[in-house]
Amino acid sequence: MKVIGVTGLPGSGKGVVSRVAKKLGIPIISMGDVIRNEAKKRDEKTGDTAVKLRKEYGEFIVAERCVKTIKEYYNTMETSNNIVVKSPIFMIEGIRSPYEVEIFKKNFNYFKVIAVHSTPRTRFKRLQRRKRPDDSREKSEFTLRDERELKFGIGNVIATADYMIINKGPIKKIKSIVRSILENEMQNDRKNMCKPYRRS
Repeated sequence: MKVIGVTGLPGSGKGVVSRVAKKLGIPIISMGDVIRNEAKKRDEKTGDTAVKLRKEYGEFIVAERCVKTIKEYYNTMETSNNIVVKSPIFMIEGIRSPYEVEIFKKNFNYFKVIAVHSTPRTRFKRLQRRKRPDDSREKSEFTLRDERELKFGIGNVIATADYMIINKGPIKKIKSIVRSILENEMQNDRKNMCKPYRRS
């Protein structure tokens, strides 16, 4: 099984990568959703929960929950005629720390990272347009959020990524680059579609 991680600071364009992957039939697991769901349960701000989760359970907690989700999903995938067909590739959106990369590499035979980069000015404008509940509406909030992400170690994840996508220019061009990367990864793995994940 191949697992592709996506990393990038808020508003960089991780969602673009995920949308292309979804159209290609690649299952998406969002690390941000794990935190947002937990924040909802706790009735807290997403940023506060992101920090608290790691303090309470360790730096690996969000990654471990994603690993569990992928393995459960993988084990229940099947088609007609009782023939089990495993997806050759999964995507994890929102990797923020080297600890998370470590967990994914430990649990999956093949793991690579796609980093998405955009300028702070561009990212802030996108967040203002997107208006998700946890998005920064003020420049000061945006800066604090970036600082929090950098403390998690996202800078190191971006710097060591296997692919770097500069999200600048026509969205059609960016999608084409992403599609090319993912189709190449899928094509290289089709002969191993039924290869199981490595058990830890």
